[in-house]
Amino acid sequence: QVQLVEFGGGLVQAGGSLRLSCAASGRTLSIYTMAWFRQAPAKEREFVAALRWSGSNTFIADSVKDRFTISRDKAKNTLYLQMRSLRPEDTAVYYCAANLNGYSFRFPTDYGYWGQGTQVTVSS
Repeated sequence: QVQLVEFGGGLVQAGGSLRLSCAASGRTLSIYTMAWFRQAPAKEREFVAALRWSGSNTFIADSVKDRFTISRDKAKNTLYLQMRSLRPEDTAVYYCAANLNGYSFRFPTDYGYWGQGTQVTVSS
């Protein structure tokens, strides 16, 4: 089992920045990929970024690739999402996810472990 807890959401003005954190516990040595997804009201859960936990490969959605950065601190078992130049359309609940195997990373069904989510609201 892997437990995930997100931190760092909040209200920010358009153009501002936020950094989300996701603390992992449990079978962290078995984690293969960790990712961020987001879900806006009445919309499907959307891939934002992913990272191979043991390597350096990262994957960023085209919609955020020039503004968001994913990173991790293995010693702290923590995943980060640095968000810059935020826009009102970035408003959503942001979820951290993890899996223990599998090459695919873009779909919610690729992940077996999820955090509770953290709200990000960007005002115009």
